[in-house]
Amino acid sequence: MDRVSTQPAEDKFQVATFYCFTSLTEENIVFLLNHLERNSEQNKLMGTILIASEGVNGTICGSPRSVASMIDILHDSLLGNHLELKFSWTSKQAFRRFKVRKKLEIVTMGIEGVNPKADVGIYVEPEDWNSYLNDPETIVIDTRNEYEIGIGTFNGSINPHTNCFREFPSWVNEFLIPFVGEKKPKRIAMFCTGGIRCEKATSYLRKNGFKDVYHLHGGILRYLEEVPEQKSLWKGECFVFDQRVALNHNLLPGDHRLCHACGMPLDSEDRKLSSYIRGVQCHYCENIFTDVDRSRFSERQRQYDNQEQISLRNQSSYKL
Repeated sequence: MDRVSTQPAEDKFQVATFYCFTSLTEENIVFLLNHLERNSEQNKLMGTILIASEGVNGTICGSPRSVASMIDILHDSLLGNHLELKFSWTSKQAFRRFKVRKKLEIVTMGIEGVNPKADVGIYVEPEDWNSYLNDPETIVIDTRNEYEIGIGTFNGSINPHTNCFREFPSWVNEFLIPFVGEKKPKRIAMFCTGGIRCEKATSYLRKNGFKDVYHLHGGILRYLEEVPEQKSLWKGECFVFDQRVALNHNLLPGDHRLCHACGMPLDSEDRKLSSYIRGVQCHYCENIFTDVDRSRFSERQRQYDNQEQISLRNQSSYKL
């Protein structure tokens, strides 16, 4: 059964994050591209959906009715295949526009023959995940990117220090294989934001001869939804790829904001530094860009601010 989080009284926008590995024909893909675009226009939905021959992956935001309408189209188009689906809420639109794109992969690894539908690791439900974190004979790997891990992770997990998921196979070959050969753990357990990267990561490991491979079912988002905070082993916030930037343990927007110059997440202390200029620079990038760049960033921020004012006026008359 899909879990639907309780709507806070002040939050009127629902966010749905989803993916499904399934075989889609070119005809299926064209149908989805056309119908999802049309549905988003009719229902004032925003977000991003990626479609490939291996399945669908996306996050959308809108009224509960409009989100449900889009999910219905996806369910009907996936021919009974399970859509891994998670919900959260926000007080304002989490995206600036709607995009649906055809891609080679719905999560890019760049390795042929990795097929989570054919072979994947063993799912660990959120209520059982702490036992894997606490097991000294299990190595736990965070398969997300460096900047995501920097604002929150599970204590004791391994950080591969990757900048994108495409780097994960090289890290496995260069570090994980010799590390496992030396330490000889009983099992490997992996996690990511919503589960999709671990589907491919565990499939890749099994393709390369690893046997006892596990992953957190539904990812960090489902763990935060189902495990009470007093029992949680999660530390920090969870990075998400939309304007909320990061979520706290209640799956509500947290403290972090993006630097729109370099894309790094910044907490409130980062934003107090003298180097921080909203939309223009932060301490990560103050010495990277030219004056011409910063002038361009400043103009872009002015446009963002204007768009936000328009959006706020529209939201005042938004009907669920």
